[in-house]
Amino acid sequence: MATGWQLSDLVEISPDLCMHHIRMEEGAKTHRDPQRKLNPHIREEVMKEVLKLLYLGIIYSIPDSEWVSPVHMVPKKSRIQVVTNDRNELVPTRLVTGWRMCIDYRKLNAATSKDHFPLPFIDQMLERLTGKQYFCFLDGYSGYFQIYVDPEDQSKTTFTCPFGTYAYKRMPFGLCNAPGTFQRCMMSIFSDLLEDCIEIFMDDFTVYGDSFEACLHHLDKVLESYRAKTLVLNFKKCHFMVIEGIVLGHIVSEKGIQVDPAKVDVIAKLPYPTNQKELLKEKLVTAPIIRSPNWNLPFKIMCDSSDLAVGAVLGQKIDGKSYVIFYASKTLNQAQRNYDTKEKKMLAAVYSFEKFRPYLLGSKNSIGR
Repeated sequence: MATGWQLSDLVEISPDLCMHHIRMEEGAKTHRDPQRKLNPHIREEVMKEVLKLLYLGIIYSIPDSEWVSPVHMVPKKSRIQVVTNDRNELVPTRLVTGWRMCIDYRKLNAATSKDHFPLPFIDQMLERLTGKQYFCFLDGYSGYFQIYVDPEDQSKTTFTCPFGTYAYKRMPFGLCNAPGTFQRCMMSIFSDLLEDCIEIFMDDFTVYGDSFEACLHHLDKVLESYRAKTLVLNFKKCHFMVIEGIVLGHIVSEKGIQVDPAKVDVIAKLPYPTNQKELLKEKLVTAPIIRSPNWNLPFKIMCDSSDLAVGAVLGQKIDGKSYVIFYASKTLNQAQRNYDTKEKKMLAAVYSFEKFRPYLLGSKNSIGR
């Protein structure tokens, strides 16, 4: 296993194991976009990124291509912070910390035949993690750049900037099928360990165990797969043998699932609510812990409606206490808002059964208001 501190630490995944293809829709017409104007500051940022990627062999100069896409610079932003504006009001904002070079592949993506490889359902993945005693959270280092683009398709990744036209040897961000390629690759590598001791969502890997020894044993098996396939970890973002941690914005632990406090702290710092809309702030920061379901116990649905929306809660009673498993809600369209009270309540019940169907099939259930 390698740990990555910079892009030069990356090792390519064997093309025999995984390679990205860009297959076009039948009859797709090629398209060449012109370069976009850049101010001097952004131009310098583009030059730095192009030179770095050229040096590392991730891109190469290409004289011509039937597909050319423009560079687009987007700001890198900090986490949400509460600051004082010009009118001395507290407002949430995100500060610009740098710039990221992206390629606007919208025209290419529109003509690309779509890969429908599925990504995991986040809620089900979190449910499988709850109740475990120990975790290891591993983060892949620039995993996209470890995957080669098929040489026959590399010219389709061509981008234009003030310094020329370049194509990618390795898979860039922005291609519509890149997430599917990456997830398929990771699931292939760890196929014998999935849902047994590891959960994978793109480049976020969560190893778990019911005891310290079990988690350590599982970690050893996962790292052995890392070594065998030359994957690279971002060591600065990895956490080993901990009892809780953040997975896709949620804290998972033996107790259950909670919202990341860093996200609700921003809400809590805003002024005290003075109306119904602002009252949501208070409710958001006091949300209860969500539990994973016990499939041997019956589920209970609580649902209701208002003039504008329907809402539902899926729960279970364990040892005499009620626990939340899932919240769901949706706004009503104009036609539904014209329903009478009984019809809206029936709509809430129908919505509940549709939303919670994966939990309810084959289970004992009850419904209430």
